[in-house]
Amino acid sequence: MQGMIFTEFLKMVDIFYSPEVTERIIKQSNTETNGAYTSVGNYSHSELVSMVVALSEEDETPVQDLVRAFGKFLLGQFCEQYPGYFLAHNDIFSFLDHIGNHVHTEVMKLYPDSRPPMIETTRLGLDIMELLYSSHRELGDAAHGLIEGALEYFETEATIQRNQLIEGEKTCIRFLITRTSTQLN
Repeated sequence: MQGMIFTEFLKMVDIFYSPEVTERIIKQSNTETNGAYTSVGNYSHSELVSMVVALSEEDETPVQDLVRAFGKFLLGQFCEQYPGYFLAHNDIFSFLDHIGNHVHTEVMKLYPDSRPPMIETTRLGLDIMELLYSSHRELGDAAHGLIEGALEYFETEATIQRNQLIEGEKTCIRFLITRTSTQLN
C-alpha cells in the first residue's frame, strides 16, 4: 500500500487526537517500520489495519467509523495536494467518473508496484450513479468516506446505498449514489 496513505492517517491522528496518541498507537501496533513511513514508500496494509485497531481501542470508536472518517479526511488532503483534479470537474458524478478511468491509471504509471482499488462507475440517470469498488484490501469504509467527502466538496446532498458483493478474496462494494440536491455556486 502506498506510503502516502500511512502518512495521511498519522497526520489525521495528530490533528484530531494528538501527537501523543499517534505515538501510543504506533507503539501498540505490529509494524515493521515502527511508524517511520515515507509518502513514496510501499508498506503492508496490515500495518495500517493494526494502527486503526489500536486507535479504536484507544478511542473506543468502532474500526469501521474510524476508517470511514479517514476516507473523508483523505479526500480533504487530496483537495489540497491535487486541486487540479477537483477543479476540472463541476459536479460529483463527473469527478467520480474520472477516478477509475484516469486517477488510478496515473497512480499506476507513477508507482508501478501500487495496487489501487478498481473503481467503475455507471450513470443510471441524471441524478443517480452506481459506483463499484473492488480491492484486495478491506477498505470499503474508506471508499465510503471518500464519497462523503466528495459530496461535501461539490456541495451536493445525496443518499448513499451500500451493498457488499461477494467476489472471491476481494472486497467488492456497490455504492448507489442518488443526488437529492445540488447547491450551485
